[in-house]
Amino acid sequence: TQHVYYPGTEELKPDEMRIIALGTGMPMPRLKQAAASFLVELGNGDKFIFDMGEGSYERLMSLGIPLDQLSKVFLGHLHLDHAGDFPALYFTGPVNNRLTQVRVWGPSGVKPEWGTKSWWKHIQAAWAWEEASRGSALDPRGLQVEVNEFDWTAVNKVIYNENGVTIRSIPAIHADQSVSFILEWNGLKFAFSSDTLPNKWWRDHTMGVDIAIHEAFIPPDLMMEKFQFAPSEAIFVGTQGHTYAAAFGKIMSITKPRLAVAYHFQNDFDTAPAVMAEIRKTYDGPLDLATDFMVWNVTKEEIRTRMAVTNHENFPAPIQRQKYP
Repeated sequence: TQHVYYPGTEELKPDEMRIIALGTGMPMPRLKQAAASFLVELGNGDKFIFDMGEGSYERLMSLGIPLDQLSKVFLGHLHLDHAGDFPALYFTGPVNNRLTQVRVWGPSGVKPEWGTKSWWKHIQAAWAWEEASRGSALDPRGLQVEVNEFDWTAVNKVIYNENGVTIRSIPAIHADQSVSFILEWNGLKFAFSSDTLPNKWWRDHTMGVDIAIHEAFIPPDLMMEKFQFAPSEAIFVGTQGHTYAAAFGKIMSITKPRLAVAYHFQNDFDTAPAVMAEIRKTYDGPLDLATDFMVWNVTKEEIRTRMAVTNHENFPAPIQRQKYP
């Protein structure tokens, strides 16, 4: 059995889901782990990007997937480590062979000016020359965007329903106006927390999912050591604004996914055992500690975990549509 995944060499079965970690890390930049992003590919040909933090775009491009196929992006909230690379995906589309519209879904704001529509309006205003100069030099069809803002307080609301795929949002507890996502297709169910504390909505709506990707933080003492946080900062950020590893274990022991995946921490030789030890205090089920380019193939019969071998010297994937109509 092949223990690695070479992108572009395996077709998905009609009933299969593949998830690739494009970013599993933190707002503290590092080469090993980009900020949050996961690609979900389905056997019906659909592809979805969940979050797009800094550094994730180059990992996405290294998979060799034509950009026209990567047009659907779901943002759990608008922090840079979850949304910072979306502008790059959009504005550089024409130089990377994209000829289709980009569609993005994101939450409403506590204030209207904090919501996804306002966020994108101001980004386009700030990068107006970028957009105009790209579109005048190259085929401009890739510079189209559809912004879908939904009510972040709605519980289990359908925000996407096309081609047999349903995506719902549930509120997340993370500085307000944050959500988690649940994707259902062909009897398979994928849940992605983005950033959140464990909560009743996750408990009620992710029970028994096939794969649950949920944040889990390193212990506060390691945050003090690694980030030079003050004790109060480490405790607040690591246990009140995010999910402490033992709390991750508790919510997984309640919801019992087929596979639990912990992400959003620097996965190193010294941090991973600390996170694992805390999780195992409260959860003894199937578990992966995510790192970039980890791959999960999901069918009703099995879930297979591998690492992708990607192209460090990639050029843009070929054009999918007729360039000059």
